[in-house]
Amino acid sequence: MIECINFFERLRLLAFVQPRRFFVLLCFLCFCLTIAKPPPDSVKAASDYSKARLTFSDWRRVSDAPILSPQGNTWESAGTFNPAVIFLPQTREPAYPDHPAKLVMLYRAQDAAGTSRIGYAESTDGIHFTRRAEPVVSPEADYEKNGGVEDPRLQEIGDTYYLTYTGYNKKDAQLCLATSHNLVQWERKGVILPANRGNWNVKWTKSGAIVPEKIDGKYWMYWLGTAFDGTDQMGLSSSTDLLHWTEATQTPVLPRRAGQFDSRVVEPGPTPIVTPDGIVLIYNGADDKLVYRTGIAIFDRNDPRKLISRTDAPIFSPEKNWEKIGQVPNVVFVEGMAQVPNAPSGSNEFLFYYGAADKYVGVARARLQLPLNKRN
Repeated sequence: MIECINFFERLRLLAFVQPRRFFVLLCFLCFCLTIAKPPPDSVKAASDYSKARLTFSDWRRVSDAPILSPQGNTWESAGTFNPAVIFLPQTREPAYPDHPAKLVMLYRAQDAAGTSRIGYAESTDGIHFTRRAEPVVSPEADYEKNGGVEDPRLQEIGDTYYLTYTGYNKKDAQLCLATSHNLVQWERKGVILPANRGNWNVKWTKSGAIVPEKIDGKYWMYWLGTAFDGTDQMGLSSSTDLLHWTEATQTPVLPRRAGQFDSRVVEPGPTPIVTPDGIVLIYNGADDKLVYRTGIAIFDRNDPRKLISRTDAPIFSPEKNWEKIGQVPNVVFVEGMAQVPNAPSGSNEFLFYYGAADKYVGVARARLQLPLNKRN
């Protein structure tokens, strides 16, 4: 206390004897206090918001009608929805000169009994698709029988395609994996995240979205689990070989938010995009009335466990009659994503493929504003 009094006495004396030096010293002290003060919450929030808004802009439907609908009276008669897509560039192999660039879609198809299979369709413009007559994946394993194979997500790593999907046997829904070299013939790798276990999951596991490149020497996958309160939230696991996965967090990596559009369900969408500014993840959120809408979450580029920001309001919602009326009403569920074919270099235009009312497939388009670190 005495030193403090002496200090202020000296300041008072300095102000009287040498006012110019006193003024300079006062300015210096004020500057020190300014830079030492932590930024207010509003500044931090503004910084986080700037990262959140630099994601996808000008989100719009490409088609006002479904681009894929149920057909026939067998394996895809009740619903065709929740698609995964991947872009295949034009082949350079002399043996296949007639193979143009195309988009391949793997979609969930449901028959009248409610059994799900995975169908195959392809397109050169991203809108008009030609389907194969038969599914490429049908329920065969014990963990798939009677319920089916559901909600595919695709990732290409090296020369292998990785398909995550839900195996449902009318008892448990579990996250499964299959691999392929041609997108038609698939080799099952089994259940990769068993149901009814985990750090916080107490029921089913679904919706595996694999980050397309290694981070910190590991692959990472966002997925859906059920918490103790009965809500569905997002988890995260890591792997060194894409076959054996270890849970990476003790609590949901992207939890639900009471009173918001993602208060009941927080579910991964398509493959995340890795950029220098973060990992951009499209996700599907449902409120307490189970209306499904689309949100964006950004995770740290060097630590997929660390959430940087997420949208407070949905960027895409059910509006069309065929998005509101179907097997499950009021659903837009984004599950497939690909860069727009033949788009100008650097435009970062993407097509988003979504399930509508658990019956149809729709497509929307948006621009990524963050610079891409790697194109998929």
